[in-house]
Amino acid sequence: MKILFVGDIVGRPGRRALAHALPRLVDKYECEFVIANGENAAAGFGLSRKVADEIFAAGVDVMTTGNHVWADKEIFQLLGETDRILRPANFPLSNPGFGSGIYETKRGHTVGVINLIGRIFMDPVESPFLRGDEELAKVSGADAIIVDFHAEATSEKRALGYYFAGRVSAVIGTHTHVMTCDEEILPGGTAYISDCGMAGPMGTVIGIEKEIALRRFLTGLPERFEVPKAGPALLSAVVVEVSLDNKAALDIQRISLKLTERNPDLVEL
Repeated sequence: MKILFVGDIVGRPGRRALAHALPRLVDKYECEFVIANGENAAAGFGLSRKVADEIFAAGVDVMTTGNHVWADKEIFQLLGETDRILRPANFPLSNPGFGSGIYETKRGHTVGVINLIGRIFMDPVESPFLRGDEELAKVSGADAIIVDFHAEATSEKRALGYYFAGRVSAVIGTHTHVMTCDEEILPGGTAYISDCGMAGPMGTVIGIEKEIALRRFLTGLPERFEVPKAGPALLSAVVVEVSLDNKAALDIQRISLKLTERNPDLVEL
């Protein structure tokens, strides 16, 4: 079974790239399930109902999130209505929504998805390791198990990868919006990458208008971040192939595409 995981979707350019690329990627790699991180999909921060519907219509089966999940207040109701949008499981249990779930693929198989968030350089939360164990018990019966670990520090991401090695099919890092080139199969058959990158605007500072980001760094003054509405876009993703015999990952492959205004077709970088 092949599963496609798309990095953090950032604003309109990211959604546009997703809509253009996803059908072709699913066909090319024969993927039967699609996961994407959607916490920055609505204008760069948060996830609204309209944007969630747009992403699902593009072909995403399940969305994970992260530290920006609460930015758009519509998410509180959305998380109570659907289990196809997850929030990090190690947020307080009283928060709305679910941190994991089991979903049926287009070919009748099942995929367990777990959403966790890191603690290094992030707001205080419960341990992703211990809460992850609890969520893993809930989805252990699935044919494949994918963990989205939304974290800042590579050390924490790699540690979680080894913690779950041999127990899940893949640990995919998100949050930094920059794809790393350290994809590998860990002992026990767990696919790993420190960060899956983003689907978002190129020529920016991780999706934010570069002039705004530069002023923030130069002055230290607060300023509203903006995402470009047009221009070339990047889409980063990974394809994980999982054995249906034992949940072990057989392969993980990075994908990096770009979309330009003159050429609406995504080309592989």
